[in-house]
Amino acid sequence: MESDDGEVVSNKQVIFKDYVPGVLKESDMYITTSTITLKVPEDCTNGVLVKNLYLSCDPYMRNRMRNFQGSYISPLKPGSPISGRGVAKVLDSRHPDYKKGDYIWGMTGWEEYSLITATETLFKIHDKDVPLSYYIGILGMPGLTAYAGFYEICSPKKGEFVFISAASGAVGQLVGQFAKLLGCYVVGSAGSKDKVDLLKNKFGFDDAFNYKEELDLDAALKRYFPDGIDIYFENVGGKMLDAVLLNMRFRGRISVCGMVSQYNLEQPEGVHNLMHLVPKRIHMEGFLVYDFFHLFPKYLDMVLPYIKQGKIVYVEDIAEGLENAPAALTGLFAGRNIGKQVVAVSRE
Repeated sequence: MESDDGEVVSNKQVIFKDYVPGVLKESDMYITTSTITLKVPEDCTNGVLVKNLYLSCDPYMRNRMRNFQGSYISPLKPGSPISGRGVAKVLDSRHPDYKKGDYIWGMTGWEEYSLITATETLFKIHDKDVPLSYYIGILGMPGLTAYAGFYEICSPKKGEFVFISAASGAVGQLVGQFAKLLGCYVVGSAGSKDKVDLLKNKFGFDDAFNYKEELDLDAALKRYFPDGIDIYFENVGGKMLDAVLLNMRFRGRISVCGMVSQYNLEQPEGVHNLMHLVPKRIHMEGFLVYDFFHLFPKYLDMVLPYIKQGKIVYVEDIAEGLENAPAALTGLFAGRNIGKQVVAVSRE
């Protein structure tokens, strides 16, 4: 046990101002600087003190900025630092599983240094032959989300027709590549020409379209899927879901991962074509990645070789510096990010 009391350093933080109705703005967060002792307090059994390296911007975080109760995750606390997934280096530990110098990923604070007491959310990083930021992307929650949502919920088969919305995002880009590796026909939608090019040229999708240029989404889907859709990986909701329901095949599967088009709306849009679930016997299921954490080792065994062999590529959009975190988070809902949005707090 070290006898020193730990160095006291300044700690830049991103503070959540207050619950947000309507559209999330950068001004709903602010930057402040406090101080922190780089030592786990005596009374904090199992606590871990970390230096944050990379933070994840995820659409679900928007929902934590409302005052709700009884959901799968608690709301953020006004006046406190934002919390989310990150990659960090352990500086001090009272936990038997983590020692100084270890790298971890899990729930941490939007700040330079964090004292983590909810250590059950942490995973130790063993393989460092890949970029550390991958552990909040392809090797973290988005990766496992893509894996579980595609393989476990959709039971895909070779040759099936797969459609993915928000296809260039953190999850969508992986679902498309998993589907191609399985031998499926894959089309994605995204919100800009650059993203469409990325889907076709970098991620190997069979085709892709810019939904903002389509006046009639039903007609667009009929163009790309003349024989209909077997699997829809749902990331956006709203008008896209309505159009997809018209184009699903008999015994099709819809994996509902998220509905990003609805998160900033006070009144969510209705869906009109749900009756198509009945005659077509469509299976539509929502899921949370937390239910599949037991599959994480199995997922890593599958995906790490693919990454190292170059069979799967992953695109990140990295914002440099904690002060740029609010803009990076709000940018998710304006489609500003290309690929997985990451904030680099420190590259050591």
